Amino acid sequence: MKLKQVPLEQLHELNPGTLMEALEIRYLEIGDNFVKASMPVNEKTRQPMGLLHGGASAALMETVGSLGSVLLIDPLTHYAVGLDIAANHVGAVREGMVIATAKLVHAGRKTHLWTIEVREALSERLICHGKHTVMVLPKED
Repeated sequence: MKLKQVPLEQLHELNPGTLMEALEIRYLEIGDNFVKASMPVNEKTRQPMGLLHGGASAALMETVGSLGSVLLIDPLTHYAVGLDIAANHVGAVREGMVIATAKLVHAGRKTHLWTIEVREALSERLICHGKHTVMVLPKED
């Protein structure tokens, strides 16, 4: 299955008033089987010790995985919801930008599985690795 190609600005128009706006998440690229987005490491995304908060990384991961699933389904008949997110925090970053890449592992009728990496933008050093499971549900009339 290939992801639908949607103009990034059209997706950014959906962000006002959401967590994506609060964390300044920006979509960067949609490929046939992947989605990329960026997030700054700043006062909105750091924990008290000055490092990127693991929850902010998880929010970024769920954002790219869930968007990928939305781009696989017919939004007139179905919707996608996060079922599970697992994140292993393997590196730390204090400033700059991180980039998450969600790659499609499985696209079934009812579930999608994504593997996701969060990397520091400049060095490409791995910060977080995980998986995201998305459930596809039919819309009720």
